[in-house]
Amino acid sequence: MKQSRKVFALLLALCMVFALAACGQTAAQAPSAAPADSSGTQSSGTESAAPAEPKFLKMAVNFAYPSLDAHKDYYGWYTQIYGVTETLFRIDADMSVQPLLAKGSSVSEDGLTWTFELADACFSNGNPVTADMVARNFRRLVEVNGRYEDWAAFTFEAKDEKTLAITTPDVFPTMLVALTDPEFAVMDLDATTDFDNAPIATGPFVIKSFKPEGDVEVVRNDNYWNGKAKLDGATLFYMPDADSKLLAMQSGEIDCYTSVDAAAKAIYETDPSSYVLTVIPGTRMQFYVINKTRLSDSVCAAINLTVDCEAIAEYLKGTTSAAVGPFIASAPYGQVTKPAPDPAAAKALLEADGYTLNADGYYAKGGKVLELSICHYKSRQLPDLAVLMQEQLKNIGVKATLVVQEDPDAGYVATGDYDIALYCMIADTGGDPYYCIDALYRESGKWAKAGFPTDEIEALINKLQFETDIDQRAALANQIVQESIDMNAFGYVGLFNKVSVARPGVSGFSENIPFDFYGLTADTDIG
Repeated sequence: MKQSRKVFALLLALCMVFALAACGQTAAQAPSAAPADSSGTQSSGTESAAPAEPKFLKMAVNFAYPSLDAHKDYYGWYTQIYGVTETLFRIDADMSVQPLLAKGSSVSEDGLTWTFELADACFSNGNPVTADMVARNFRRLVEVNGRYEDWAAFTFEAKDEKTLAITTPDVFPTMLVALTDPEFAVMDLDATTDFDNAPIATGPFVIKSFKPEGDVEVVRNDNYWNGKAKLDGATLFYMPDADSKLLAMQSGEIDCYTSVDAAAKAIYETDPSSYVLTVIPGTRMQFYVINKTRLSDSVCAAINLTVDCEAIAEYLKGTTSAAVGPFIASAPYGQVTKPAPDPAAAKALLEADGYTLNADGYYAKGGKVLELSICHYKSRQLPDLAVLMQEQLKNIGVKATLVVQEDPDAGYVATGDYDIALYCMIADTGGDPYYCIDALYRESGKWAKAGFPTDEIEALINKLQFETDIDQRAALANQIVQESIDMNAFGYVGLFNKVSVARPGVSGFSENIPFDFYGLTADTDIG
């Protein structure tokens, strides 16, 4: 009889162990006392509590992509915004790099081998995240995304179940910052059968429905390894147009969004009881590229002497700050200068180049009017910027035509078919200038068709890539950016403030983080 009791007790204990062992599951704690009712007396606990109201957030987003494959193109930015994918590290609100899927890191004395200890994370299907799976993810990223072709020389090795080693051919001082890129998302490569529509990843949410280049629905990942998500789910509506987002917010169709423009911000400010605004310094740069292969040096210089960034920032009051270069002026790698706007000097340059004003008030040479194309897309206030630049150029006698395209990367950026190309990008991904400089000025980069990259600039970028001294990194960055200004290849217009709006009680949709590639988290709530 005693033996039977022992066997029964052992079986009961084993059942309890297995019940608690599921990945991402947490045992509920019993209350220390029965809850008090409204009169302050203890409840008997026999009454059934009313079921909690499901929490589903409605949020607008600025872009929609044809795929959810986080390793391809820039799709990982939005799978991360949707709360579906995660990386080994992330950048916090104070711009510091913090571990996420990794617990920590170390680097060898020669600076060539980085070792990472992984967290006890799992995918939404319950499978554990292993070092081998992370290594395979990174190899796949290198294979499918041309922006990471340099990583083909890196080796990714699983030392054991939870230890990953990355070895580089040269010193790579920005490894941790690089691993915060959303493209370094970790997916279950073995269990995922449709990367474009239903990736299996580690985030607090999973895809419920996905419309390519359209709206997305997510629901809570019940196997989330890092705490239960407060939301039951969310719908993310593709709304690139500022007016559409404003109307949707006013009608109650959405609960929150970021990248609020100046006009909407002014409206929300008049009704603080209905709308909560969050304004923080951002890292997204609004800029233009001048096509030096199609325009003379005098025309390029005249453009930069005409565009008045302070006037543009004033028009976009509260949403941008006038920029000198791609980085904030307080950064050690943001110490550059540019000439003040001088329309008279701009006109003098054109006239010295043989242009004369015709009867319509436009400069022409050889009977042909100087007409510039300004290409842009419908987001990040670029339509407003395009109109303002068009007007400023008109004031000095230069005609400009506006060209709108939905997908700039596949359109005018890829073809080089523009005189002036407007664009936005995050310039500072984590307190280092290399990401931006590598993206803008490389001879192999997407802006090379505009004619700026030179052998000298390429050599300076290569030096910056491997420089470990912080002061020297800043000096090299300043030298490179200053050259882009002096050669009238780029115009840096504004650094966006990150402006978000939400209904009272809505919080945690990354409104306090300066980067645009964060969104839903386990802490996102409707309150």
